[in-house]
Amino acid sequence: MGVIAMDKKQITLYYSSKNSLGKQLNAYVESSGKKHLTIDISKTNVTGTQWAELADGLGKKLSDLVNTDHPDFKSAYGETDIDLDDEGWLKVLDKNPSLLKNAIIIKGKEFIELKSASDFIQYMEPDSKGIDKPYKKD
Repeated sequence: MGVIAMDKKQITLYYSSKNSLGKQLNAYVESSGKKHLTIDISKTNVTGTQWAELADGLGKKLSDLVNTDHPDFKSAYGETDIDLDDEGWLKVLDKNPSLLKNAIIIKGKEFIELKSASDFIQYMEPDSKGIDKPYKKD
């Protein structure tokens, strides 16, 4: 059993308020009219277990959650030959949560990586029957 609570009637957003995408997504979630929980990772500590569960839910490795193109990452770790184990990637996310590559939404048992605000709009747009459309992962 995971440590992240999952409720099919609630949207949980993991985002950083230190970037414009995070701010936009938070505004969309807040104004969606749906039950929600927003977790600003720049203000709330996310545990290693939670990061691992988020990566697993997305079907990704921990390294895939980190924006290795960010200048802060390149400054600290270089641009090539980055050789970190899972513990190392967890430390990166713990010490620099703003390096999270994309925001993450959980709805029920579905984990969705949001690369743009339009991803959220598309995901939450009801179909003609008033039922939320499922989000198609890349």
